[in-house]
Amino acid sequence: MDDATNVIRDEADLRDRYRPAHPAILAKARPLVDPKAADFVAASPFVVLATTSPAGTDASPRGGPPGFVRVLDAERVAFGDLAGNNRLDSYANIVHHSEIGMLFLVPGIEETLRINGRAHVTDDPAVCARVAIDRVHPKVAIVVDVEECYIHCAKAVRRSGLWETGTWLGPTARPSAAEVIVDQYRLEVEPAVVAADLEAGYQETIWTGGGR
Repeated sequence: MDDATNVIRDEADLRDRYRPAHPAILAKARPLVDPKAADFVAASPFVVLATTSPAGTDASPRGGPPGFVRVLDAERVAFGDLAGNNRLDSYANIVHHSEIGMLFLVPGIEETLRINGRAHVTDDPAVCARVAIDRVHPKVAIVVDVEECYIHCAKAVRRSGLWETGTWLGPTARPSAAEVIVDQYRLEVEPAVVAADLEAGYQETIWTGGGR
């Protein structure tokens, strides 16, 4: 189906299709991390990180103990590198383009917290010490100068039933990561073999690959 003739390319045309946002909604973004927003960051074990490269935009998961993203002060947050696949996509993107978006989730809370700003990569020992986990310092840290900080409403999480375990699909009703990998790479192995290899890698490197 070709929908090129129906592509909306004008912002005014787009906005004509919706009721205007309430002034309070338009004004909710603040250029700092308020004390209670800082508490939300300290409780969050999972962040979706959006960065931009010359080739396009990327969204990446980041997880750690609650509060692994530290509030350095009212205008800055930071986190250290943790184990990954060493593609360094997000870090390289930040080197090229400083714009960054962060979506913080706290299990059981339907609202999310958003922080947008500009980031840089640093190996400053003082910053790395602030974001250390279990007294282990990362190789580098990402420091974000906060331009916007605000709570995002619960509608998306509530509609998805994200935290409602009764809505979760059973193991046989959902595709596994191993099945996706076998399909994408056309591997001639059983998904169980790939799943076992993935789990072995998780167990061996979950806390390594960064500064550990």
